[in-house]
Amino acid sequence: MAGSRSTNYVDSDDCLLEYSYLFSPDLLRGKVAFITGGGSGIGFRIAEIFMRHGCNVAIGSRNTSRVEIAAKKLVQVTGGRCLSLCMDVRHVDEVSSAVEETVASLGLIDILVNNAAGNFLCPASSLSSKGFRTVMEIDTLGTFNTTKAVYERCFKARGGIVVNLTATLGLRGQVMQVHAGCAKAAIDAMTRHLAVEWGPDAVRVNSLAPGPIEETEGMRRLGGSWARSAGLFQKLPLGRAGSKLDVAHAALFLASPAADYITGITLLVDGGSWLTTPNAFPDILPSAKL
Repeated sequence: MAGSRSTNYVDSDDCLLEYSYLFSPDLLRGKVAFITGGGSGIGFRIAEIFMRHGCNVAIGSRNTSRVEIAAKKLVQVTGGRCLSLCMDVRHVDEVSSAVEETVASLGLIDILVNNAAGNFLCPASSLSSKGFRTVMEIDTLGTFNTTKAVYERCFKARGGIVVNLTATLGLRGQVMQVHAGCAKAAIDAMTRHLAVEWGPDAVRVNSLAPGPIEETEGMRRLGGSWARSAGLFQKLPLGRAGSKLDVAHAALFLASPAADYITGITLLVDGGSWLTTPNAFPDILPSAKL
């Protein structure tokens, strides 16, 4: 119901306490997915929902202990196979090794979800070149590195599906987010270019742009607690912030045969927030100063 908080919020990175299927439980049966940033947040929930629909999953993260713990949780709840990988998407050799380990353990990759990202609030006037470059390297370069590695190893010869997690930041100007906005807009452009170039190879490439999503690191870092207490989410067209499950179901759709004729798009999953959310600094983080 619009305006009401969903029952699918789970504090911390744990599996859902209960799950009602909207799609066939066998939707991704026998498929293999490679998910960067899969040890926490949205990436963790996408991995869970994919596994609940029969998919074997490899999750990668720079944090070894986090991704190992996440994999154990996912296997325990879903009964599927989950491979934990320590990797940094900025380093081509680490990405290539992770892809090879996945193929050796689970088989050829069918679905790639580029979820690894970095972000922080910072006015452009205070943003250092290093800070800008770091976000571009993790988000944009990391997406390119991983996509190219999976394409060359698995997709070029047999097709495949790419889902890039981006944001609505590139659709309009946003204060304190020039670094992330540029990085995500570049990924959306990459999505369109690769969709055209790799379409003849039976590769579908789409972007998925979440809006404000509860119980994520992004919300904690980007003023989500204040936004909730100030009632900003109730002012969105759908009257609430999103859940990680909202995003996971959108990713499931894009990765499924139901989206077989969809490529090169950016699917917004934001409750209409990009249309109505005030783009004024005091409304985003009133305690900070430019």
